[in-house]
Amino acid sequence: MMEGYTAAAAPRAADPVISSRLLLLVTVACGFGAANLYYSQPLAGPISSAMGLAPQATGLIVTLTQIGYGVGLVLIVPLSDLIENRGLVLVGLAVLVLALLGMALSTQALALLTAALFMGLGSVVVQVLIPYVAHMTPEATRGRVVGKIMGGTALGVMVARPVASLLADALSWRAVFLLSACIMSALALPLCRALPRRVPAMGLSYAGLLASMTELVSSTPLLRRRALYQALLGGAFSLFWTTTPLLLAGPAFHLTQRAIGLYSLAGAAGVVVAPVAGRLADRGYGRSLSATAMLVAAGAYLMVLRINDSSALSLCLLVGAALLLDSGVAANMVLGQRMLFTLGAEIRGRLNGLYVASFFTGCAIGSALGGLAYAQGGWTLAAGAGLTLPVIAWLCLMTE
Repeated sequence: MMEGYTAAAAPRAADPVISSRLLLLVTVACGFGAANLYYSQPLAGPISSAMGLAPQATGLIVTLTQIGYGVGLVLIVPLSDLIENRGLVLVGLAVLVLALLGMALSTQALALLTAALFMGLGSVVVQVLIPYVAHMTPEATRGRVVGKIMGGTALGVMVARPVASLLADALSWRAVFLLSACIMSALALPLCRALPRRVPAMGLSYAGLLASMTELVSSTPLLRRRALYQALLGGAFSLFWTTTPLLLAGPAFHLTQRAIGLYSLAGAAGVVVAPVAGRLADRGYGRSLSATAMLVAAGAYLMVLRINDSSALSLCLLVGAALLLDSGVAANMVLGQRMLFTLGAEIRGRLNGLYVASFFTGCAIGSALGGLAYAQGGWTLAAGAGLTLPVIAWLCLMTE
């Protein structure tokens, strides 16, 4: 048995094998789909001004998108274990396109905030596609395939903010969402043609499906552990990207928002690391790679823990830390999905929904912790708090 894995059911003979062309199409769709969660972050100020929102309500634009995504992870993604998958993907894409058009065309605050909520809800189509593709992938190469998709997803997440800022500067913030609606619409047609039908063999009702998620958590130690690990690394990831812009924009560096946006591209290392992690996971190195990923994330914080000047060396260390941290988080994400997808085709949707929900919960806690720590003790306290999270994850892994 491979290291860190439980026995897996054999793939069903009825499941088709994914082609390289379809894999590329799904990877592109996941990248653009995930990017929709982050376009509004650098644009919250201009959007708020255009909609006449009070300053204290500006954060609702981003918050409602994240809430919609969280609700979708728990209520929509598990449906892939219950209803025909291709139809679920297309309905999700339709909701996303309509929400993006709502963001681009809204003239009133309430309409725009409602569109932001549904934009997050529709974006969970990404997390429906990932287990869907896993059904079409042989066990021996599943990690590699999932890693490629997660690499594309990571690329979409990392370039979303700087691209949104540059496009809004050149045209307008409305153009960002309008262009995204056009892209997602253009992707829907080839996905409709290329995705095979998949009807899960389940006799549960929707209420029974949701109720079964509690049982899955209580009866699946691997899910509990991987969710905990990824929540802790998600907290470290979000804490870093919440506090680093504050440091770079502050009196030490005085970087402009455009320069900070370009700095955020350093996190695109996950694009390269995710497929590599998937390939190695296919060879049975899941647990040892997880330990490495956690130590790499901790090492990223150690590199920058003592930064106290604005030298070129300090800036280079921050770039290096971003590369290492995002690499560790992306690798561990793929490793967790690879392991969880061995537990059975009939529960992959629910497992993925719960797993990714734990990651976003950790991100939310990390953002709050980072903001508080930075306000109380500056960068050193924030980085110290971030360092403890992957260390705790590593210590927990050592108890397996």
